[in-house]
Amino acid sequence: MTHQRILRRARGPLAAALAAGVLVPMTAGAVPAGAAAPAVACTSDRAGLGAELAKDITASLKGRKSTTALAVHDRTTHTRCGLRATRQFDSASVVKVTVLATLLWDARKTNRELTERETELATAMITKSDNASTSALWKQLGSTKVKGFLKAAGMTRTVPGAGGSWGLTQITAEDQGQLLSLVTAENTVLGADSRAFILDRMRKVIPSQRWGVPAGAPAGATVQLKNGWLQRSTHGWRVHSVGAFTGKGHDYTIAVLTQDDKTMNDGINTIQAVARAVHKDLAQAGA
Repeated sequence: MTHQRILRRARGPLAAALAAGVLVPMTAGAVPAGAAAPAVACTSDRAGLGAELAKDITASLKGRKSTTALAVHDRTTHTRCGLRATRQFDSASVVKVTVLATLLWDARKTNRELTERETELATAMITKSDNASTSALWKQLGSTKVKGFLKAAGMTRTVPGAGGSWGLTQITAEDQGQLLSLVTAENTVLGADSRAFILDRMRKVIPSQRWGVPAGAPAGATVQLKNGWLQRSTHGWRVHSVGAFTGKGHDYTIAVLTQDDKTMNDGINTIQAVARAVHKDLAQAGA
């Protein structure tokens, strides 16, 4: 099926999303998750919060066909949750945050500013999920620099896609959580200006792509996100969403990766169910 035919069959926000996302036009053939899912594991310094999150996240996934991985980290309550956090998934477009971080990390090493062209490409890559811009930056950086950033960042289970196949980079929820942590707090890998640049672009993601982990977010939180979606002949749709929620007492990150989705909307619905559970429990803990 061609990309154009898929777009003609799609409607509304889905059509807009497909137009900007990573799509491998192959026949979907999702393989349902067979074995019983591993348990959601949470720890917290706040009494009862870990158990509540584990219970509510588990309930949010009940009856869903998606194979789901997640990593949650709330700095305020020293809370962490994980599920299949080290399992590798095709990255789709969420790898674009890694591409931007690599670009800024590399520029910082030589004490240079981004060029006007690099800034334009980076902005389109994150805010509109523009694939051509991503391919240009991926080619410019090359695998050696991407691997160098991954090593510096401690993203030990992330493997760059071969050649120009950045959308087939192997990622884990744990490594995505690690990247979000680097983007949202002082560290030696990304300087303050680099972190601010990344977060600014993630705040400006276009409305049609603001689904996923923002679902249920507190009204006062600043939302920074990046989504990815990809259909292949094995494991059906991969649909991912990663985000950071900051400001007004909020300081936490959520990364949710899915595959074996029959449709893109199945993946979105799974991610949003998880996100609502996390936002609700963290908001109650803060209150």
